[in-house]
Amino acid sequence: MHRVAVLAVPPVTTFDLSIPELVFGAALVAGEPGYEVRVGTAEPGLVDAYGSLQVHIPHGLEIVADADTVIVTGTGARRDADPRVLAVLRAAAASNPRIASICTGAFVLAQAGLLDGRRATTYWPFSAELAERFAAVDVVGDVLFVEDGPILTSAGLAAGMDLCLHLIRADHGVSVANAVARLAVVSPARHGGQAQRLDAPLPEAGAFSLAETRAWALDRLGQPLTLGDLAAHAHTSVRTLSRRFQAETGLTPLQWLLEQRVDRARELLEITDLPVDRIAERSGLGSADSLRHHLVRRVRLTPTAYRARSRARRGADPVAKG
Repeated sequence: MHRVAVLAVPPVTTFDLSIPELVFGAALVAGEPGYEVRVGTAEPGLVDAYGSLQVHIPHGLEIVADADTVIVTGTGARRDADPRVLAVLRAAAASNPRIASICTGAFVLAQAGLLDGRRATTYWPFSAELAERFAAVDVVGDVLFVEDGPILTSAGLAAGMDLCLHLIRADHGVSVANAVARLAVVSPARHGGQAQRLDAPLPEAGAFSLAETRAWALDRLGQPLTLGDLAAHAHTSVRTLSRRFQAETGLTPLQWLLEQRVDRARELLEITDLPVDRIAERSGLGSADSLRHHLVRRVRLTPTAYRARSRARRGADPVAKG
């Protein structure tokens, strides 16, 4: 059981605060809960939230002591965070658990000194403030999340879900994370480098969307899809396809295809015993060498090592024969 400690620093952002329990709570490993999530604050009880709400936080800061992952969620305390919270975070970093923030929680990590010399991000309206106030932090603007060693930071709101799904993928693999994403009705793969702000996250009235074309491509990842194939399905030009793809996903069509193919290969490595060359073919990566290259670049593991790690996590669970 992986223990997650969520720190609420008032005034809390209620949406951000709810994300870890919702996402990690849905992660099942071999049919059993994969995570235990506890929420704590410096003064347990009712804490202020944005707006007219108050939130009851049952635990104190003691939950951090035995946590495997510590997450600080969005807060209005971009200055003068509680010294007790900062001390607990520094102690946690010294004992080397994984520490993450959602939204303006990055300001709390920065005040604790945990982001010094590291790359980090936050909700885009506050990126300039983070960079100005904490010169030792390498602020990466307009990305969903950043992972720098054991410290992870994310943008605001829905990007917190992307961060939590990323952590589940790292802990238990793509298949578990994808199952959680389906339950949450969110995209199973929005990678950290994707832009926070898209030019047109929703098409204008009367404009077409590429959602159907992306779904069509996902069903054909094993085929040698080209920009022309995607444009033909969308009934548009390659130029318009590329512009709309970038506007809707933050990625070029070929970047998006590669991301989906690597994720499909990872899932097949996790849940089947297919040979590596067959998985490369099914996922559209072409050859075992190509699969090895992209997987090592993504997760620093060869396909054989990735499969072994996945099976070690899963224990004796059976795999499909493909």
